[in-house]
Amino acid sequence: MFKKRVAIQDFAAESRLFNHRAVFAVLFVVLLFGIIVFNQYQLQIVSYQDYQTRSEGNRIKVVPLAPNRGLIYDRSGILLAENRPVFSLELIPEQINDMAATLAELATLIEFTAEQQDAFLKQVRAQRRFNSISLKEQLNDQEVAVLAANQHRFPGVTVEARLSRHYPFGDLFTHALGYIGKINSRELQQLELDGELANYAASRDIGKIGLERFYQRELHGTMGYQEVEVNNRGRSIRVLRSVPAVSGKNIQLGLDVGLQLTAQQILKQHRGAIVAIDPRDGAVLAFYSNPSYDPNLFVHGISSANYNELLNSRDRPLINRVTQGVYPPASTIKPHLALLGLETRTISTSTKIWDPGYYTLPNSDHRFRDHIRWGHGWVDIYTAITKSCDTFFYDMGIKLGIDRISEYMHKMGFGEKTGIDIMEESSANMPSRGWKRARHNQPWYPGDTVPLSIGQSYWTTTPLQLAVATTPLLNRGKLVTPHMVTAFNNGETTAANLIPPRQVLEVENEQNFAVVMDTMYQTVSTLGGTAYRAFLGTEYRSAGKTGTAQLAAIAQDAKYDADAIDERLRDNAMYVGYAPHDNPTILVVVALENAGGGGSNAAPLARQLMDYYFAAGVNRDE
Repeated sequence: MFKKRVAIQDFAAESRLFNHRAVFAVLFVVLLFGIIVFNQYQLQIVSYQDYQTRSEGNRIKVVPLAPNRGLIYDRSGILLAENRPVFSLELIPEQINDMAATLAELATLIEFTAEQQDAFLKQVRAQRRFNSISLKEQLNDQEVAVLAANQHRFPGVTVEARLSRHYPFGDLFTHALGYIGKINSRELQQLELDGELANYAASRDIGKIGLERFYQRELHGTMGYQEVEVNNRGRSIRVLRSVPAVSGKNIQLGLDVGLQLTAQQILKQHRGAIVAIDPRDGAVLAFYSNPSYDPNLFVHGISSANYNELLNSRDRPLINRVTQGVYPPASTIKPHLALLGLETRTISTSTKIWDPGYYTLPNSDHRFRDHIRWGHGWVDIYTAITKSCDTFFYDMGIKLGIDRISEYMHKMGFGEKTGIDIMEESSANMPSRGWKRARHNQPWYPGDTVPLSIGQSYWTTTPLQLAVATTPLLNRGKLVTPHMVTAFNNGETTAANLIPPRQVLEVENEQNFAVVMDTMYQTVSTLGGTAYRAFLGTEYRSAGKTGTAQLAAIAQDAKYDADAIDERLRDNAMYVGYAPHDNPTILVVVALENAGGGGSNAAPLARQLMDYYFAAGVNRDE
C-alpha cells in the first residue's frame, strides 16, 4: 500500500495569479472611472445647452392667451356684435375630496342637467386633475350670487368670468353677420393645413357662417402668451414673462340698423328677402331674410331640440334667402332684355307689335299667354315695360335667340356669384344650350326661349344677384361687387374696403341706357304702370320693375285662382327698384314667396323701405 503524497504550495504561481487579478481590477476601475468622466464631460460640457433648454422646459410652462374678438358696427357706429362677460362654474378635481358629494351639494344650489354633468365627468377623466374644468356656463346673476355666498363650503369650486360673443339685435342680422361656435375637428384640421393652428391654442370659438366666418382672420386677432414657472406637478407658481394678445380688428358695415328694422317689420310673416345696395359702389345697406333665428343660440352650443326645430321647419329659417334663395326673376329682367334688344337692333324705340293676349310659335297652336287675357293692343318698348307686356318679350326673345340672351345676361352677372363678402351664396342659373344638354340631355327648343324671355323657365336668380345685375343699367355698363364691410379698424388705423365697379358692357349707343331707365321710371310714375299705385305721392322720384313668377302650371284655357292652389305653389312677388331716378343712391330688391302679384305686394314694401331711407337721411354722404 502506497503512502499518500503531501502537496507542496506553489507561492510563485499564486503570486502571479494575484498580480494578474489586481491589474485587471485596477484597469476595470480605471475604465469605469473614465466612462463616468467622459459621460460627465458630455452632459456638462458638450450637451450643456441642450439639457439646460430641456430643464427650463420642465420648469417653465408657456400658457397661451386668447385675443379679444373684433367688434362689428353698423354704418352709424351702432354695435351689432359684441363681447360680453359670461360666468361659468369651474371645478378643480385635485382640490375636491369627494366629487360625487360635491356635485350633489351643488345641485341643491343651482340647476344643471345630467348632460352637463356627464360632459364634465368625461373631461375630469381626460384632463389633469389640477386643471379647472367647466361644469356649467352662462350662469345668471342669481346663480353667481348663490355660489359666491356659499364659496367657503366648496374648496376647489370657483366662478370664472370670460368674454363671449353676443348679438344684441338677435335675429335681425343673423344671415348677414352669421355667428361663432365651438371649433370642431374638421376646422382644427383646416387650421393646421393653413398653418394657423398655433394662433388658436387658447381659442374656443370660430366663425361658422356669414361675416363672422368670412372675416375670421381679421376678427380673431393674434394669440399672446405667459411664461410661468411650474412645480414638479405642473402647477403654476409665478409668471416670469407675459406677451399680451392682440385683439382682432373691428369692422364697420354699410348696413343700417334702421333700414334693417324696417325690412323686418314690413316683411312680417312673409317668407322672402329684402336687400338694398348703393348702386354706385355696391355697399350693402339692408340685408334681411325672413324667417330668421337667434344666432345667440349657437354661440354656446345649441341644444338638439332647438336645432332640429330649425332644421325641420317648413319655412327653412336656416336658408339665407338673400344669397341662397333661388327664384325665377319673372318680369324684373325685362329692362335687361330690352337693352340687349336695342343694342343688337332687334328692336328700336319705334318698334311695335300687336298683342292679342297671347303668342304662338310658327307651326304651333300652343298659346303663350300674356298676363292680360285680352292683350295690350299695339305695344312698343315703353308700353311693354311700363305695363309689363309679355307678348312683346316673347316675340323679341325668339328673335334674339338663347345664345345671345345667355351670353349677355352672364355679362350682367346672372348665373354668377356676386362676390359678396360671405361664403353662403348660390350662383342660381342662367341657362344655355350647353347647360340643358349637360343637365337634361336634350337640345334647346324655341319653346324654351319663349318663357325664358319673361324670366321664367330655367332662369333663376337670387335677390342679391338681381340687384347687382341691375347696376350695369344704372352705371352705363359698370357692374359693382357688393360688400357689407366698408372699413377695418385695429385701434389705430382705418382701411376702406371698397372694390371699384368694373366695365362689363360696351354699348354702341349710350342712349340705350337712358331709354331703359326711362321705361323703368314710367313704370312707377305713369298711370297704368305696374308700380304706379305703390309709389303714388312719394317726395322722391323712383323707378323700377315688377315681376310675378308663376310656380304652378295652369291648363291652356284655365284661369289662375290663388285660392284653388296650394299656398306654397302660388305666385312669387318680385320687385327691383331704385331712387332717385336721375342719380340713384339706393337700389332695392324684394322677393316674396307665394305672395301673388309683384306690383301689388312686393312694390309697396320697396316703397316703405325707400321712404325710411330718404326720411332718415341714410343717403347722406359720410
